[in-house]
Amino acid sequence: MILVTGGTGLVGSHLLYRLANEGKKVKAIYRRAHKLESTKHVFSYYSENWESLYNTIEWVEADITNIPKLQDAFKDITYVYHCAAFISFEPDKYKVLRKINIKGTANIVNLCISLKVKKLCYVSSIAAIGQTNNHEDLITETTPWNPEEDNSVYAITKYGAELEVWRGSQEGLDVIVVNPGIILGSGFWHGGGSGSLFKQIYKGLSFYTEGGSAYVDVYDVIDIMILLMQSEIKNEGFILVAENLLFKDFNRRTAEALNVTKKQKLIKPWQLHILWRLDWLNHKLFRKRRKLSRQLVKTITSVTKYDNSKLKLALDYEFTPIEESIKKVSKLFLKDLNSSFLF
Repeated sequence: MILVTGGTGLVGSHLLYRLANEGKKVKAIYRRAHKLESTKHVFSYYSENWESLYNTIEWVEADITNIPKLQDAFKDITYVYHCAAFISFEPDKYKVLRKINIKGTANIVNLCISLKVKKLCYVSSIAAIGQTNNHEDLITETTPWNPEEDNSVYAITKYGAELEVWRGSQEGLDVIVVNPGIILGSGFWHGGGSGSLFKQIYKGLSFYTEGGSAYVDVYDVIDIMILLMQSEIKNEGFILVAENLLFKDFNRRTAEALNVTKKQKLIKPWQLHILWRLDWLNHKLFRKRRKLSRQLVKTITSVTKYDNSKLKLALDYEFTPIEESIKKVSKLFLKDLNSSFLF
């Protein structure tokens, strides 16, 4: 039987649909019952008999930081897809990020080892990979992580979680680590994921930054995860990106797909450096949630380019063009207009 953690998130819900559609015996973890509606909604995008597919999944209420409940979820499990994570770039959320991303992953790894799980796939992030000094150089799986860099709290904890997975490989557990770029997928229009970008652009995002990053379709991510888990490949990490794009170009393509035409202006780094300091002051004086940090400003004003050749060579895989992904996600976004999942 297969266990999926983070089954109510973007990657987890799409992975569950694919596994259920293939007739696999699947168990999935959820923390809060109302989040199950998001997974049901994702299923409804792709199938008329989505309810029967959804009902084949054995759901277990558990938390990856709660070992006794987690042990119950691991009963009869042979393969694990660990998709659960806490995503935040707010510096004051560091302790929560460590607890969920690092300690939670350590719990998953330890149970996989003790219960002799055959293989673990961990969904990490390109944030957990090192950076280059020259933005024209492609970042690869071997680009070294520099702990002395001004890394975001999210990146630090995803890197720490990877260390737990690699520890597991040293203790005899077969593992796969995937490092996706910004994942484009439907059904999650709130929060800090790519879905919120579509929502912001539709509502009239009026600015862009001079940075850029790498993007990938959610179905490429889950297809690759399944292929890697079914293969003889083990104890390897793979960057999963389809294209490297400037934020300006991504915003323009998305606006066109959503049929909105509001002109966007460049917000310069010096302006962002003023804004993150004001944001910090607002947090200190009025306890408002952080929206901007020094590390996030660095991320959104930097151009980072990633190399996907290792994965393409290993699986002879061709990624979905990002233009196609944007159009697909935009179509479903427009379908969800005025629904409770959007507003």
